[in-house]
Amino acid sequence: MGLLDRHRGYKDAYDHIRAHGADPFNVRFDEMLSPTEGRMGARRVIIMGANNYLGLTFDPDCVEDSVKAVRAWGTGTTGSRIANGSLDAHLKMEQALARFFGRRHAMLFTTGYQANLGVLSALVGRGDHLILDADSHASIYDGARLGHAEVIRFRHNDPDDLYKRLRRLEGVPGERLIVVEGVYSMLGDTAPLKEIAAVKRELGAHLLVDEAHSMGVLGERGRGLAELAGVEADVDFIVGTMSKSLGAIGGFCVSDAEDFDLLRVVSRPYMFTASLPPGVVASTLTALGRVEQDAPLRAKLAANAMRLYDGLNAMGFETGPQPTPIVAVAMPDLASALAMWNGLLEAGVYLNLALPPATPDSRPLLRSSVSAVHTLEQIDAVLSAFAAVGERLGLMHTPQRASA
Repeated sequence: MGLLDRHRGYKDAYDHIRAHGADPFNVRFDEMLSPTEGRMGARRVIIMGANNYLGLTFDPDCVEDSVKAVRAWGTGTTGSRIANGSLDAHLKMEQALARFFGRRHAMLFTTGYQANLGVLSALVGRGDHLILDADSHASIYDGARLGHAEVIRFRHNDPDDLYKRLRRLEGVPGERLIVVEGVYSMLGDTAPLKEIAAVKRELGAHLLVDEAHSMGVLGERGRGLAELAGVEADVDFIVGTMSKSLGAIGGFCVSDAEDFDLLRVVSRPYMFTASLPPGVVASTLTALGRVEQDAPLRAKLAANAMRLYDGLNAMGFETGPQPTPIVAVAMPDLASALAMWNGLLEAGVYLNLALPPATPDSRPLLRSSVSAVHTLEQIDAVLSAFAAVGERLGLMHTPQRASA
């Protein structure tokens, strides 16, 4: 018996997907022409499948500062900060993140995934209680497993269910840590953070918000959902990533917690992973400055997201509950999702195919990520492709008008 034989069911499903057209999990770009356009062979495609919310991957200042850092500091760090020490850029980035979020402390990780692994596994352990939204990202669940705290799930975006589950813990020993996300990555919906913060205050717990998809997107200064909801004082820890709005890679945690720097010596994903290379830190530091200074970029992002969201709804497609830069369309079944995804790719539109069990309600999703630098012509071209392919496949539905 081979070690991979246990995954035979996944292989059969994967073979079935590939038999219907292009491989959605192994897409190859031969050239990136801009933040919103790439080339696959001879075909130019509009990129709607990247979380490049502010389009900063090709920002001239970010690119130039990255190049300068590589020339001055080399291509990588070749080890963790615990073993190899920190670069000046690491310290500056942490100081900038702390200042941006109005917190005393910040800590960098090499990826956003590792940030959740490293923070959650270090904050709570055996005898503690980790209360998670049921639709939490895989990195949150994996961080929970690494820390061995008792995991309690509450219904997605349901503060009343959270309240009931916390009430059941009254008198039970151990710390309580509530974890929610600013914007959920599948449907693009936001957490009811004001109500969740109220539950936290009443029943006594700590609150961590993963602002991966909301940093640079929500809030007057781009600090995320906690800023938009006016509850930053209630949030004890914020985790985020540099691979979305900041256009690179990396993760972070910010907090006002006492003895915060202890995380550096108890967080295994921090201790045993090579630190971010200087070129990446330099570009993200510049990108953070753009987030702070360029509010019109967020306004353009919101307008683009609304244009796509409203256009898809007008055609009768079923989207998520609210317009954010993540605009997902629910498909009735796998066959329809595969046909639609392949049809859109042939029409010059690349987006994500999300399949159960990664989707919230076990339906396939076609997931778009809108960028501030998508042009109106590109958004309209995407809508035209949805209309043409959807009509050909019989997936168009005329929206029902509300009765007078």
